[in-house]
Order: sequence, then C-alpha cells, then structure tokens
Amino acid sequence: MKAKISIGIDLSASEQRPTGWAIIEKRRVKTTQLYTDREIIEKTLKANPSIVAIDAPLTFPKQGILREADRQMYKLGYPVFPPLFRTMQKLTERGAKLAEILRLKGLEVIEVHPASSRKVLSIPTKDWRKIQAVFRHIGLRGEHEKRILTRHEIDAITAALTGLLYLEGKARLVGNASEGVIVIPANMDWRKIKV
Repeated sequence: MKAKISIGIDLSASEQRPTGWAIIEKRRVKTTQLYTDREIIEKTLKANPSIVAIDAPLTFPKQGILREADRQMYKLGYPVFPPLFRTMQKLTERGAKLAEILRLKGLEVIEVHPASSRKVLSIPTKDWRKIQAVFRHIGLRGEHEKRILTRHEIDAITAALTGLLYLEGKARLVGNASEGVIVIPANMDWRKIKV
C-alpha cells in the first residue's frame, strides 16, 4: 500500500513574502519557504501527494462578509479572518487560484486553519519551540529536530498534520459544500496521535 503523503502550505498573500511549505511522508518531515505560485505548484506536483492542506480561505462568501464555515468556526471558539476582510482578499484570491490549479492536476485540496488545529489538539498555539517539541513527541522526524523553524514552516507542518488526520478519518468538516469547508482535527489530545 502506498504511503500517505500530506503537504501543508501556509500561504502568504503575496509572492514577495514567504510561504511555508511542508511534506510529511512516513513520519519524515521536510519543510522550506517558497515564494512564487510556480515554485509552490511545481514542488507540490513533484511530491505526488495524497492530500494538499492550504492555510488560506479557498472560497469567497456567496453573500455578506462571512461564509457559513467562518460563522461555525466562531461558534466553536476558533475565530478566523473573513475572506472579504480587507487584508484577506488577496490571500483568498491566491488560495482559490492555487487550489483550482492543483485540483485540475488531480490533487485533493482542503482548506485548513493551523492555529485552530493546534487549539483542537491542545497544542500551544504560538509557543514555537513547544510546538516543535510536540511534533517530535507524536513521532515526526526531520528538520524540526535540528533547527528552529520559522512560524510559516510550523504552520505548514500543522497544516500537513491536519491533512493526515483528515485522510485517517480523524477530522471534522466545518461549513458546507456550496460555500466552502474548513477542515479541523476531531477533538482529541495530541498525546493520542501517532503518525
């Protein structure tokens, strides 16, 4: 059976700013920062992943400023920035474009929110060193054991981890098919995760 490969992308709104990119395959993590859409697409396609988890809104609301997914996330205690929030519009446009290109190439793409994923799993949300320690404890091996990662890389790993949990049926879909869905882990403590 082919090993599940999950890619996480912590997308930035602009090609001038770093995008975190991570891959988890057989418990090994590789991570980097990329800039252009072309770099992101080429590196992602080359990896032939089972799932691509993008930290960015991938759809716009049909009306108003919030999607149903955004409203539900607020109710669950996981606030997200609305796609039409002034600073989010470019990110949403870029996310929707990348998701469409990757889906046309045959990849499954999901929208995730790493800070919410960590909150669900009782992982610290902003203590970057502790988050890297949690990655080691759940069995992930790789660069996070050797160096301090950027927050973009940590968010990309969290996105990829959420993608793996989704593939294992250990995730929850928030929102609806017509306006878009945000994937978060099922309620569990990170100590119960083994990758």
